Amino acid sequence: MRAMRLAQGEARRARKALPAGPRRARMRPSGKRRKAVLMTTPTPHLEYHRDGSLWARGQTLDGQPTGYWEWFRKDGVIMRSGHFENGRQVGEWTTYDKAGAVYKVTRMKPRPS
Repeated sequence: MRAMRLAQGEARRARKALPAGPRRARMRPSGKRRKAVLMTTPTPHLEYHRDGSLWARGQTLDGQPTGYWEWFRKDGVIMRSGHFENGRQVGEWTTYDKAGAVYKVTRMKPRPS
């Protein structure tokens, strides 16, 4: 027990000795904090399967999915598509079979905010 407490104490002292790197990155040279900047335009977002083929294509706004998104199988056939608003699925979402034909259409229920 005593050895474990000593090890925890050493770890705490080591953490305190480290410089506060991320905190300094948020400070201006004058010492004042920077204001958070929110993006107003969506940025394109692509994700890939391990083999390098496209897995998902869409847009993000402040790290949240927004607008129209599509997901693909490894062979490149579309698997699912739909829209996001504020990171939540909205409207009609279409699921496709292995040949790329429409399998089903799901209507997302609105969620209370």
